[in-house]
Amino acid sequence: MSAGGDGAGPLRVALVCPYSLSRPGGVQGQVLGLARSLTARGHGVTVFAPVDDPVTVPVGVELVATGHSTSLRANGSVAPVSISPAAARRAVTELRARAPDVVHVHEPFAPGLPYALLVGRVLPPIVATFHRSGDSVLYSLLRPATRRLADRLAVRVAVSEAAASTARRALGGRYEVLFNGIEVDRYDGVPPWPKTGPAVLFLGRHEERKGLLVLLEAWRLLAGQWPSPPAGDPVLWVAGDGPETARLRQRFPQSASVRWLGVVDEDEKVRRLVGSDVLAAPALGGESFGLVLLEGMAAHAVVVASDIHGYRDAAGGRAVLVAPGDPVALAAALRGVLAGDLAPPTGTGRRHDWLDAAAERAARWSMASLAGRYEELYQGVVVRDLP
Repeated sequence: MSAGGDGAGPLRVALVCPYSLSRPGGVQGQVLGLARSLTARGHGVTVFAPVDDPVTVPVGVELVATGHSTSLRANGSVAPVSISPAAARRAVTELRARAPDVVHVHEPFAPGLPYALLVGRVLPPIVATFHRSGDSVLYSLLRPATRRLADRLAVRVAVSEAAASTARRALGGRYEVLFNGIEVDRYDGVPPWPKTGPAVLFLGRHEERKGLLVLLEAWRLLAGQWPSPPAGDPVLWVAGDGPETARLRQRFPQSASVRWLGVVDEDEKVRRLVGSDVLAAPALGGESFGLVLLEGMAAHAVVVASDIHGYRDAAGGRAVLVAPGDPVALAAALRGVLAGDLAPPTGTGRRHDWLDAAAERAARWSMASLAGRYEELYQGVVVRDLP
């Protein structure tokens, strides 16, 4: 362990992500953003995560690859996790060699390195963050071993009350409820993605629970119903991919009004958000925290989202919420926002003020603030050698 006397000095932190960094995702984004923010605060941070394509390795982050991923279905989604025992053993050996002061594991009961750390021995204190909301097959299959292994966690954090409730039912114990963070400064001064008319953006994996089918059906309902806006005809930008991509593209092919973007990198994602008039988040459920809503708010896009628990809490009255799974209601909301007939309020200055207030709300969940909270938790569990 490093010497530090009062425990207030820089730390060596191992951040463990179970999901491949070659795939975009909420947990991956949290780990990378937290790594950047902790590094900016003077700590030495190494990220341990699966990587499938070296080209996709993020810049500006010290990384140890923990194998390649396999897609496993979980919680209505597909998780790109490493299930190789050999890769997990190698990663544990590398982690021990680096002698971190604290290990911070996201989704500690995910396959691969996170689970290997729980069954391992002679490791630094482990801080665990739970993201999952709703029933978990992994918790059910591994019970009662999960409760015994959870006793090895020095601190348990949940990203929302919903995630804390899920973990508490499965594992018992006490949880510090924090939040998912966003790097709000990444949206400042960014040139918007060029467009020829109003743009609606979808960001997310193409799977049933994300509600992309509902959005596409709503968009089809709107065909031919737009007024003749001076700014041009609206376009739907669909970013990401997933198990439903091929089927949905066949039903809703590329056109002047629907643009299939595929997986976009972080820079393009930020520019698309800044260039969007609306961020559409039509998820059907299973979202513990509406991080994507906050990203849209930080980028000054109007958020139109499903009225589900995780999204409602994140929006805080600064988004247009509609019934989940209802393309008619979603179409009406999109048309109303783009035509200026629906909240947020319109009129001189009012829409701008409303979006400014939304951006201010998003800033409450800044990654810098989250890094400060985690720093306090790390300092509370690290045992340092006396000088």
